[in-house]
Amino acid sequence: MNSVSLIGRLTRDPDIRYAAGSQMAVARFTIAIDRGKDRNGEDRGADFPAIVCFGKTAELVERYLTKGRLVGIQGRIQTGKYEKDGRTVYTTDILADRVEFLDWGDRGERSERGESEGFRSGGSKPAASEPQIPEGFGALTDDDIPF
Repeated sequence: MNSVSLIGRLTRDPDIRYAAGSQMAVARFTIAIDRGKDRNGEDRGADFPAIVCFGKTAELVERYLTKGRLVGIQGRIQTGKYEKDGRTVYTTDILADRVEFLDWGDRGERSERGESEGFRSGGSKPAASEPQIPEGFGALTDDDIPF
C-alpha cells in the first residue's frame, strides 16, 4: 500500500505549468511539516516534501493557495532518478490525489501573481477587491452562522 496524508504550510506560492501535448495543468509546491519536540523539549526541525498535483486540482491550488497557507494532502509517494552532469540525482515527490484547504487567512486577500510571471496560460484573474470564494460556494454573513 502506498498512501500518505500530510498537513503543512506552503513554503512558497505554487508553480503551475501546462503539459505541451495534452495541456494538462501540473502544479508543484513544497510544504513545511513540523517534526515536533524531542523528550527534552527541543525542536526537532521540519520536513519539506515536494508536492505535485494535476488537472483541476492543480488549477485550484494555483488559484487559491499562497505561501503560508495550511493544507492537508492525501496521495502517494513516488521516487525517481535522472542524470545531471554525470551524476545520478534521486527524487522523492508526493503525488497529491486530494488537497484540502485548511485555512483561508484574509478572504479578501488575493495573490498578486500576474500573467507576466508565466503561471497561467490563459484566462484572467478577478480584481483584488473581489472575495476569494471557491466555485460552488456562497458568501456567508455573521447572521448565517448558528453559534
